[in-house]
Amino acid sequence: MSSSRTQSSSSSSSSSVWQLQYMKLRFFTRIRSLLKSKTSSRKRNHQSSPDISRAQHDSENVVAPPDIISKPPEDQNEEVVLQKTVKKLHFGSLEEKEKAAIEIEKLAREDKNTRKLMAELGVLQVLVSMVGSDIAAQQIAAVRALIQLSHGSNTNKALMANAGICSKLPKNVEVLDQSRRHGFAELLLSLSSLTNTQLPVASSLILPFLMDMMNSDSTDMKGKEICLATINNLCIVLENIAPLVTNGAVQTLISLMLVKDLAEKALASLGQLVVTQMGKKAMEECLTVPKSLIEILTWEDKPKCQEYSAYILMVLAHQSWSQREKMAKAGIVPVLLEVTLLGSPLVQKRAVKLLQWFKDERNVRMGPHSGPQTSRVSSGMGSPLSPRSGEEGKKMMKNLVKQSLYKNMEMITRRGNVNMENEACRLKSLIISTSSKSLTC
Repeated sequence: MSSSRTQSSSSSSSSSVWQLQYMKLRFFTRIRSLLKSKTSSRKRNHQSSPDISRAQHDSENVVAPPDIISKPPEDQNEEVVLQKTVKKLHFGSLEEKEKAAIEIEKLAREDKNTRKLMAELGVLQVLVSMVGSDIAAQQIAAVRALIQLSHGSNTNKALMANAGICSKLPKNVEVLDQSRRHGFAELLLSLSSLTNTQLPVASSLILPFLMDMMNSDSTDMKGKEICLATINNLCIVLENIAPLVTNGAVQTLISLMLVKDLAEKALASLGQLVVTQMGKKAMEECLTVPKSLIEILTWEDKPKCQEYSAYILMVLAHQSWSQREKMAKAGIVPVLLEVTLLGSPLVQKRAVKLLQWFKDERNVRMGPHSGPQTSRVSSGMGSPLSPRSGEEGKKMMKNLVKQSLYKNMEMITRRGNVNMENEACRLKSLIISTSSKSLTC
């Protein structure tokens, strides 16, 4: 009985050894076949080149020094390095795998064909498994290698997603240093160009990681900019809107839009979210939205932000008395008057349309406009006008006219003073020049 057990254990161990040897044999056979196909294609290209000149033929007959003869061609060097690197990545120790990942990053950066070859050799799956390592150096080496392998190759991006890269994201952002934060953010930015079927946004750690990155005070501006660009890519896909809203993207973007260096990208994403029913509802429920957007309208040094802000305000105000009332209380009318005089052509057009809506509060009908057309389905999309809007509209228009006249008079006076100063300077220079000419005579 005991002899049969020892025989079975020895047979199982021998089978596992043979299985490992068989896997290695298949792996190296695959590498050799790929490298042979690569070298044969290069030889065919070399043979199809024009005939060598006589001078070059004579130079070939000259005997080269021994050190030059012993030096292998550059192509063979690259292939040997690639073969050794892939071997270390698959079968090496932890330190060898880290060095192999760094070498793969360099090779992938230099050659586009190498990226395709790496994917065929099963490199992506090993690198994805290394991303989940607890060793920081090994983790960042794998992330940087994956970033280079993802550039210009949707196939490699899809293979990374299938290998489970989204489940390897760290759950606690605070334990990461800035280099690892930037690395993960850049990798997600590259992967965000995939379609919704290839990238599992709703069922993965992508959105929690991005929200933690943007809400963290220890994340620098560069990291937040990369995350905002990723959110902007995700907003393009309609199926991602619900996961974005439920993960608090609207509140995060509203807090970041008041930071001037991040405002443009945050407003661009909010502009895509506000045209959806869930996105608009989330923005309507935020009490600071009208006031913050009105404040952005006063940023004369950020015309693009003014245009985005006016666009979002138009969507929120369309068919919604409650939103227009909030905007009026926040002092939107004087700001809109100033924007119509000093803003860019696009923001002027949108400001005039908003002013027209405040003027025509008594009319329920609203004609087509330059902003987005939303359907009138439910009361949540727009509330009816208040019966007291007539008297309030008259008072508002009187104040509007007074403020407009005051602003215009102020601007005319300012311009007049500037013109008089210019005329005085011109007259003084003219007197000096004529007097100097008379003295020379």
